[in-house]
Amino acid sequence: NVTVTFEGPDTEAQVDRQIDMLAAALAKKPAAIGFAALDSQAAIPLLKQAQGDEIPVIAFDSGVDSDLPLTTVQTDNYAAAEEAAKHMAELVGNKGTVGLVCHDQTSQTGKQRCNGFVDYVKANAADINLLEPQVAGEVGLAANTAKAMIQANPDIVGVYGTNEAAATGAVQGVTESGAKDIKVVGFDSGKTQIEAIRDGRMAGAITQSPVKMGYETVVAAIRAVNGIEQPKVIDSGFAWYDATNIDDPEIAANLYE
Repeated sequence: NVTVTFEGPDTEAQVDRQIDMLAAALAKKPAAIGFAALDSQAAIPLLKQAQGDEIPVIAFDSGVDSDLPLTTVQTDNYAAAEEAAKHMAELVGNKGTVGLVCHDQTSQTGKQRCNGFVDYVKANAADINLLEPQVAGEVGLAANTAKAMIQANPDIVGVYGTNEAAATGAVQGVTESGAKDIKVVGFDSGKTQIEAIRDGRMAGAITQSPVKMGYETVVAAIRAVNGIEQPKVIDSGFAWYDATNIDDPEIAANLYE
């Protein structure tokens, strides 16, 4: 009996609900737990309880800022953000002002998807002026954030959103502002991002490999139950997709609406 628990998006109410879900899962005394943390620190007491009850925890997607999980199955979010930055830099000709809409500042995922982008641009595209990253993990708030960036920076040439909500909001904000020639780069997928890539409102995005992530999480849990040693991190991979490859079978299998 392997329990897998996750929740989204990362709001305070959703974090509380996830903690309740984790507590309920622990009460069932499963053989192992797969857990995608919204707030790493909030989950620590229950993860310590799991350790005390000898229930192995496999982290997936968002990592946990502790050594309590036996392993973490995840996208290399920092490297994926670097890949997003690389494409953004190419799209804007390595110059101009670029804004970042980051979906949160508490999870490893949120921090890495923002920091990887920033660090890549600073190291490889010095003529790009990066605006101070803004945190907006809900579509409407992200849209308003993108519009505010555009209003305050008439020279803006690109906006990057670090998850489905942030990227969807960025597309909405750019569209509602009436701005032309602003390149939007996103992360994950969803109906709005897919449609925006198809119709040219979004340049492209990074997709994780959710099928492989789920598979590897269950495999890791079974290995843990059987006492099989495994690495601390299992990389589930990522890929850039745009209008040129969005229908390729290997890409399409990892996209969701």
